[in-house]
Amino acid sequence: MPSFLLEVGTEELPAPFVEQALQQWRRLIPSTLEEQFLESESIEIYGTPRRLAVLIEGLPQQQPDREEEIKGPPASAAFKNDQPTKAAVGFAKKQGVELNDLEIRPTEKGDFVFVQKKIVGRPTADILTELIPEWITKLEGKRFMRWGDGDLRFPRPIRWLVVLLDDQVLPVTLVSGSDKVESNRISQGHRVLHPEPIEISTATDYLNSLRQGFIEVDPEQRKTTIEAEIKTAAKSIGGDAEIPDELLAEVVNLVEWPTAVVGKFEDEFLNLPPEVIKTVMVTHQRYFPVLETAQSAQSPLKSYFITISNGDPAKSNIIAAGNERVIRARLADGQFFYKSDLKQPLEAYLPDLETVTFQEKLGSVRDKVNRICQAADLISQQLEVSETEQTQIQRAALLCKADLVTQMVYEFPELQGIMGEKYAREGGEPEAVATAIFEHYLPRGATDSLPQTLVGQVVGLADRLDTLVSIFGLGMIPSGSSDPFALRRAANAVVNISWEANLTINLHQLIEQLAADFTQNYDKAIPDLLSQLYEFFLQRIRTLLQDEKGIDYDLVNAVLGEDDPEYTERALKDLLDVRDRATFLKTIRQDGSLDQIYETVNRSTRLAKQGDLETVQLQPKKLVNPKRFEKPSEEAFYQALIALVPKTEAAQTTRNYRQLVDALAEIAPTVSTFFDGPESVLVMDENPEIQRNRLNLLGLLRNHARVLADFGAIVKS
Repeated sequence: MPSFLLEVGTEELPAPFVEQALQQWRRLIPSTLEEQFLESESIEIYGTPRRLAVLIEGLPQQQPDREEEIKGPPASAAFKNDQPTKAAVGFAKKQGVELNDLEIRPTEKGDFVFVQKKIVGRPTADILTELIPEWITKLEGKRFMRWGDGDLRFPRPIRWLVVLLDDQVLPVTLVSGSDKVESNRISQGHRVLHPEPIEISTATDYLNSLRQGFIEVDPEQRKTTIEAEIKTAAKSIGGDAEIPDELLAEVVNLVEWPTAVVGKFEDEFLNLPPEVIKTVMVTHQRYFPVLETAQSAQSPLKSYFITISNGDPAKSNIIAAGNERVIRARLADGQFFYKSDLKQPLEAYLPDLETVTFQEKLGSVRDKVNRICQAADLISQQLEVSETEQTQIQRAALLCKADLVTQMVYEFPELQGIMGEKYAREGGEPEAVATAIFEHYLPRGATDSLPQTLVGQVVGLADRLDTLVSIFGLGMIPSGSSDPFALRRAANAVVNISWEANLTINLHQLIEQLAADFTQNYDKAIPDLLSQLYEFFLQRIRTLLQDEKGIDYDLVNAVLGEDDPEYTERALKDLLDVRDRATFLKTIRQDGSLDQIYETVNRSTRLAKQGDLETVQLQPKKLVNPKRFEKPSEEAFYQALIALVPKTEAAQTTRNYRQLVDALAEIAPTVSTFFDGPESVLVMDENPEIQRNRLNLLGLLRNHARVLADFGAIVKS
């Protein structure tokens, strides 16, 4: 069975695009082959900075023959007086069949003309020749370019095409104006180690042929080689390399034949904060730091670094010397910035924040700091923090953005918060304040931890809530994938910090107070500011419960409510409670407890909608008249509700919802008798007073269950 090779050779591609292109091809190529009825034994996608390739093995020589039923015009239009019309003749001609091959069949929309058409499979070579330009031009990414005088767009100019079906070159031409690239069997080797062209005899020779030209085209193999070389190099100098995942992924797509090169810098630079050194190495130079030990990322740094070269391994000493000159200059800059910044305390930088714009209509970063302080004070009041904690929170809120105008952070923006912590500590600020300046940015990314100290948590919440209220207040609400102020991430952080630290904040009240302050101070708030913020947070809570907590959608609906203002407000007033109720529902669904009460409560909930009882009412003695009972089952239901009250109230107070579920399970047989037993009743009695009395019994049961969840939203498992 034939094997197929496509290699698209280019000038050096951006590393992020290489990975994006490989991912897109892993989806696109199999799906288009499937559409063409072509099966294969394997599809391997490869890429380097100078090429993208696909190797497909076990293809058929041609598509399988197949039959296809094609629907034509309505029978009434195709035939008149049993004679074919132009519509029938045209349809038959288009399908390449005789008029006698047409069949009339009934459908839901009447009789239609059909034809059972046999389609002979096309040669695989012809299909691949047509698909190749589509595979190339359908790739998407940032900063595509045109070259020459043509319209073909790609991240970098395409310089060669290898297209082989076994040992035969398939004819493919890419045209961009006067620039034309035609397929052949000639690839290119390593620019330095093998500048001569490489002739590929057959598709299956591809990997070996390129390796002979010092090209490792398999990114997974390059990754394995790079990791091994880094570890070996670090061991040779008595250390252990730190290999950040993101840096490794980037470097894999920067080289075609990787070689680890060790460099060194002066020991005096180790006096810099390690975060500065690592930022220079990792973010700016793509170097791998070397630690004293492998025990933790907090291990002291050694005055070495490791780079991955794409050059001649014999010239490693020259490459290392060049790398050393570069990092020495960057670290010298960092050392100068660090010493200069420490000449004054962190607080002295506050006036300079007035020169930095947070957002054009919202003023400077200094204005934002003032708002953060106000928000932090509101949160502190809710949490009833101690006087000492209140002082620390206000100090941290005041200084949390001061490092933005230091020389170090201006040069290395990635260090914001990190340098603030260092400078605060060096300036004699309390440890809690210094730590909070760093922590209030957490989480910075998906893998970051959340702030661990109360001061850091409060300032982090205040910062994000201010951003959310202010940006929403200007009407700049995220839509689709557009979220320039990362408001979704900010709202997620507010909820997650509250959940992780078990902070009993009333988010509903905080948003209301902050929105009122914003409207008063800026007079710019949109009319539906509160409702939009509430809905936005509910969406984030819903997503976090489903995606991060793994809770079924219907159980999430049951605790958040659907078009239920009472439940909406309850969820935002107590984030911990909504988390706990959703998690508990997941537990009782798994252990079967939910099934024991589902039918009873759900049936009562559905019928209770026919009444007018408010959902917050729990006391049967005030709402049910025993004198209107006609059967013992009503009295039993009533007495069971009276016995249920203290258990429900206890569950509300302690949030021990297990005892509420157990109590509902106890009452279930009584309610079943009310519905279906020998003494069952007709709820919708003709007498309106009796009907209302019975609906109130059901409404009260619904209300007790609503302390846990809206059972009407739960789908039976």
